[in-house]
Amino acid sequence: ISPVPPYSREQPIFTTRAHVFQIDPSTKKNWVPASKQAVTVSYFYDSTRNSYRIISVDGAKVIINSTITPNMTFTKTSQKFGQWADSRANTVFGLGFPSEQQLTKFAEKFQEVKEAAKLARDRSQEKIETSSNHSQESGRETPSSTRASSVNGTDDEKASHSGPAEAHLKSENDKLKIALAQSSSNVKKWETELQTLRESNARLTTALQESAASIEHWKKQFSACKEENDQLRSKIEELEEQCNEINKEKERNAQLSRRLQELETELQDKDLELEELRKQGEIIPQLMSECESVSQQLQAAEKKNKDLEEKVRTLRTEVEESKHRQTNLKTELKNFLDVLDGKIDELHDFRQGLSKLGVDN
Repeated sequence: ISPVPPYSREQPIFTTRAHVFQIDPSTKKNWVPASKQAVTVSYFYDSTRNSYRIISVDGAKVIINSTITPNMTFTKTSQKFGQWADSRANTVFGLGFPSEQQLTKFAEKFQEVKEAAKLARDRSQEKIETSSNHSQESGRETPSSTRASSVNGTDDEKASHSGPAEAHLKSENDKLKIALAQSSSNVKKWETELQTLRESNARLTTALQESAASIEHWKKQFSACKEENDQLRSKIEELEEQCNEINKEKERNAQLSRRLQELETELQDKDLELEELRKQGEIIPQLMSECESVSQQLQAAEKKNKDLEEKVRTLRTEVEESKHRQTNLKTELKNFLDVLDGKIDELHDFRQGLSKLGVDN
């Protein structure tokens, strides 16, 4: 149901958009959002009652319906947030604006409407006082006229003149009683609103003081946490540097270990080659002895076959072939000895380098 019926004479005089909040009724400290998003907030003026209201509707739900009184105060709590207390609704409304300029415009309009409401209240009180004084004066004048008529006129004249005056006096007295009753009820209502506002202001003051104290406490804790965080960051940086140095040392050690394994593998290969060369070197004396025996056999054969020319030719051919093989064998043996000497020298240099590397490590 809309708070402004279509037949009402209320008209919007100022409209803006803001996020609406209400104070938590249980704690009176925390804000509870009344709208999920920014909604329209408007000032309405009722010309028949000469009153002002702040109204806001979120869909079909009325979230603000606050009649502005001269005792209300709109307070800016931050650059984009403001609040006011409504004793009739027994709550505190808060508005969050997109910009500080919109908050300033809303606060200025609140002050204007508040002054207008105060002026309207003063005028109504003046009217009540004027009507009350007028009724009292008419009440004082009536007995004198009655007395004058009773002295100067007859009983019929008195009846004819006193009847309308008494009716007028009764009507004026009735009006005065109604006005006084309304005035007393309004005074009681305003006193109740004033007391409620004072209590609300006291609660708000206490809440603001507690909020300020908690803010200072949290600021101190935040600064302490920030210092501790800076110290931890510096320690982390130092530990990272130490870890980097340790990782570098580990990499160097791993490289040296791999190099040492490679050298050990090469040493094993060289030992195998040396062993093979030694085995081959052991065969050489056998070959030499075989060559000598062949030479002796050749000489014996030459002596034995001097008489046989054909055998000698054959033997000569065999001897020539044997000499040729012997020459080739000697050449191969010499080359093999040269290669063996080179390998032995390389192995000796390699062992010296390996021993030097072990000493350095």
